[in-house]
This record gives sequence, structure tokens and C-alpha cells, in this order.
Amino acid sequence: MIEVGKNSVGLVQTKVTRVVEARQPLELECGKTLAPIDVAYETYGKLNEAGDNAVLICHALSGNAHVAGVNNPDDRKPGWWDVMVGPGKRIDTNKYFVICSNFLGGCGGTTGPSSINPSTGKPYGLDFPIITIADMVKVQKVLLDKLGIKELLAVIGGSIGGMQVLQWAIEYPDFIKAAIPAATTTHLGAQSIAFDAVGRNAILADPNFAGGQYTDKKGPDRGLAIARMIGHITYLSEQGMREKFGRELRNADSYSYDINSEFAVETYLDYQGQSFVERFDSNSYLYITKAADYFDLGKDYGSLKKAFANTKCRFLVMSFASDWLFTPLQSRTIVNALVANDKDVSYCDITSPYGHDAFLLEPEILGSFISDFLDATHQPPEKKDHKNNRAQACIEPGRSEHKRINDFGQPHRIRVDYDVIESLIEPNSTVLDIGCGDGELLANLIADKNITGKGIELEQDLVLTCVNQGLPIIQHNVEYGLENYADKSYDYVILSQTVQTVKNTERVFTELFRVGRKVIVSFPNFAHWRCRAQLFFWGNAPVTKQLPFEWHNSPYIHCLSLKDFDQFCKRLNVKVEKKIPLIKTRLSPVRFVPNLFAEQVIYVTSKE
Repeated sequence: MIEVGKNSVGLVQTKVTRVVEARQPLELECGKTLAPIDVAYETYGKLNEAGDNAVLICHALSGNAHVAGVNNPDDRKPGWWDVMVGPGKRIDTNKYFVICSNFLGGCGGTTGPSSINPSTGKPYGLDFPIITIADMVKVQKVLLDKLGIKELLAVIGGSIGGMQVLQWAIEYPDFIKAAIPAATTTHLGAQSIAFDAVGRNAILADPNFAGGQYTDKKGPDRGLAIARMIGHITYLSEQGMREKFGRELRNADSYSYDINSEFAVETYLDYQGQSFVERFDSNSYLYITKAADYFDLGKDYGSLKKAFANTKCRFLVMSFASDWLFTPLQSRTIVNALVANDKDVSYCDITSPYGHDAFLLEPEILGSFISDFLDATHQPPEKKDHKNNRAQACIEPGRSEHKRINDFGQPHRIRVDYDVIESLIEPNSTVLDIGCGDGELLANLIADKNITGKGIELEQDLVLTCVNQGLPIIQHNVEYGLENYADKSYDYVILSQTVQTVKNTERVFTELFRVGRKVIVSFPNFAHWRCRAQLFFWGNAPVTKQLPFEWHNSPYIHCLSLKDFDQFCKRLNVKVEKKIPLIKTRLSPVRFVPNLFAEQVIYVTSKE
């Protein structure tokens, strides 16, 4: 029995409703039809008068409709994502009307292989038609229609749930405002398909499988347990397994020299397999993994770019650095296709040791992203008058390197360049801010100049800050290029106080000029007289208000002056349209010997 806390949705009932009648069967992608279809679902919170606060949560392979709260006071565990869903939680049921349904083919109350086949009066077993992710989503849409939901604020899901999210965004572009796929992919690779195949074969090879008709006798428990053990290994990471288990023995101090489970990781997998058998159906495992294997958006739509071409919602894509089942590269492939279509997309690769399971085990950081993105989508941040706060805004709490250093008590850099850069941008322009930090400059430009802006940032905490402001922000290292951004797709590309941290400067600038019509660059002047004086008189690497780092904690890998950048532009045949040397917090440019007296400089450049 568990104690229901004040932030729990409390006692909830799993409801079952018929969404497809026998007289109007559902056409499946495999070419067959299915009827009747019942769906098990739970709801939390209330639909508001506007009907614009509905959030659909899509579960993964082993999940079900019971996402939060308890079905019975004696339940030992709450819903599978109870840590995220509830009043005052990250998916706040005081704000949102949350729906979660057991998907088609599952074993949690929705029609699946264990349901009764009306033609035979017996469970379907292997007579159940093959289903796909698209079929699952189609049934979810029918359910929402029956519930009177006219639009979804967001669809959220991880793993196979994330596949459903992507399918929702593509198939029903006018129905959803935001898509939040986590730890997912547009298609399984050969390795993932192989793991699924081994799991299915373990079930099929169990002598108790009985051709799938095992419901009135002992089922293929051993085969299903092995399938779960195989799958569970892929959900973890090497680091997580090493830290949690290592080579520890569970119940002894020395080896027993027999074939029984004795290492801690072995007994853990034994437990996972046995507990899974107690709550899951073997046939459902076969059908769900097969549906995941068939999922391939690039194949279905001709290419990933074509697949996402007609989507209209905002996207928040999240991966986990230690996930080797659905890797960060697979999430970046989704992001790249969305960028190629110029969609509103934000992305973060979250640092976590938990592997694929991190989308269930990282409620704080994952919840922060989801909560901020939902809030910004439901109630977009109002455009504010930033001009009254210019003096304060000149002190930047964080381009990426500065926020990290400042957390350890280092001085803030004066950021008068923001005001000047803003004055250089034409109203209603398109802007890509690379190294956008906490998004202050983009937010100012959107508010004051009505620009269409997007950002690129490397630091996870700063990406979250941008998401909180409703800014489209992608976690990306510009060193890897901008190949998914179309030629001249932005009026301005901004590289503010970042050039000194770039390794391959020439390659990066080649990309900047390909993507942007004009490139605005600002950087600190390492040839300022204070720097020269410190080197000359004291022989130390300079530390100034504009360069607030010591040699050992500096993120800078280049020390450049105005003259250096002038020569760099000549070598690249770049036109310098404006050069604005600045000192401290003064907006007026330095007129006399700028390479000596300017503390920072702003360039407006172009290249035809």
C-alpha cells in the first residue's frame, strides 16, 4: 500500500470505451481491418472553457494508460510517470487536462492479442492482425474525437511513445500545437531490430507458447522473462550498470562456481524478467516490438525532410547522452530534418548516466524542459519593453562560458554590444544567433524589432533558459557545421563574443556566410592597452573587466585584435560594412586609435 501525497492526482479510474464498432471496422496499414476496438484510458485535471489545455501522453512498450495516481488504495506503486504528472508537478494537472490511453495491441485494457476474437469466441493470439505505430495513433485520434477534444496543446512521449508523437505531428498537423518526443527515433537501426528479434524468438521458442493460444494454460513465462531481460539491458548504460552493480555478488563473498545467478546484475535481471511476466502479455510483446521495427518515417514519406514538410506544431526534441539504444545522433537526425524545413524546433541532449531509461529516471531536468516548453506554448511570453532595463541588461549573466565561470564567483562581462547589435538589425528580419547564451539578445530583438529569431547554444542550462522564454533553441556545436540550414536562409547571423572560442574559425565563417546574408561578429579586443600594459609591466596573461578569466580557466583559444580580424576578412574576401569599436559601457564608438583603446568591437560583414 502506498500513501497518496498532496501532489498526487489520487485515486483514478481506468476507463474503457468502445471507439470502433463492428459495423465500421478500422482499416489497418497491413491491409486488414479490425473491429470492434475498445480503448482503456485515464484522464487527469479538467478541460478548460477554451478547450486548449489538453495534453496527450503516449506510453512506451511496457507502459499503459495508468500514468499517475493509484487505481486502488492498496496499490504498491503509483502510475508509471507519477513523478511528472499531478497538481503542481511538471505536467501540472491544475493547468492541463492530461489524457493517457493504452495503445492498440497493448495488454492494459485496449484491444490486443489477448482480447476476444468475435469470430471465434477465443482470444486472438496470433490471429490478431499486424499493427503499426500509425495504427496506434489513428486509434488515439478516434478516442480523442469521442471525448470531444478539438485540439491538443501537446503530445508527449518517450521511446516508442516518442514514435507516436512524431506520427501525430505528421498525420494531424492542424490538431496539435506542440510535439515533445524524448529518447526516440524515426526508425530502428539493424542493432535495435536484432535485439527485438532475439526477444521475440525467446518467446516463440518457449514450449508453453502453444501457437499463441496459451491463455487457458501456463504461458511462455520463461521466454517472456528472457525477452524482458534482453530488452532491459538495452535500456541501461554501461556507466549506469558499472556504478550500480560492478562485479558485486548478491548473496556471497566468494564465487560459488556453479551456473546459478550470483552476480548482482544477474539477480537484478532475473527480478526484472519475473516482475514483467506478472503484468505483461507475451503476444502483446511480439506485436508491439514488430510495430516498432516497421516504423520508418523516411521510407513511408520518401525522406525525412518530406515527412516533416507539412508539420505545423512546435517541437521540443530531447535525447540522453548515455542512451545507446536510441542515440543522440538519431534525435539530431529528427532535428536536422525539421531545421531543413525551417520548423520551430528546440533540442537538448541531456547529460545522464541512466541510458535509455533516463526519460523515466530524470524527472528534474527533463521535467524542467517539458514544463517550460508547455507553459511557453500555452501562454507565450509577452513582448516586453526591454529598454527600461538597458543598464542592467548590459551585464550579461551568461553566454555559455561566462555563466559557467560566474557560478564560481568570477566577474560578469559588460555586454554593451547587445544594444549596438540590436540597432544594426532591420525590423522584421530573420536572425540566427549562434552561441545565443540565455537568449537575452534574441528576446530583445523579437520584442523590439519583431524579428523571426532562432538560436544555437551548447550549454544545457542556457538551452533550458531559452526554452523557458519560448525561443526556438538547438543545442549544437557550430564547429560541426550548419549543413541543414539552407543557403541565405537568414538575413543576419550573429556570432557575439564567441569567435575567440571557435577552433576552426575559417570553416565556421564559411558556413556563416553561406547561411546568412550578413554576419555580425563581436569579440573582446586582446590588443587593448590594459592587456598590453599587464603583459609589458607584470608579464602576466591579462585579466580585465572585458576579459575576466585567468589563463587556466579561460574558454578562449584565440587572442585576436581588430587588426587581426581585418586581415582575416581580407583573406576570405569578406566585405566589412561597419566596424564599431567600443569601450566599457559607452554606446559611442572609439574614434582614436581603436586597436589600442577599444575594449571590444562589432563588425557587420557580408560576402556575395
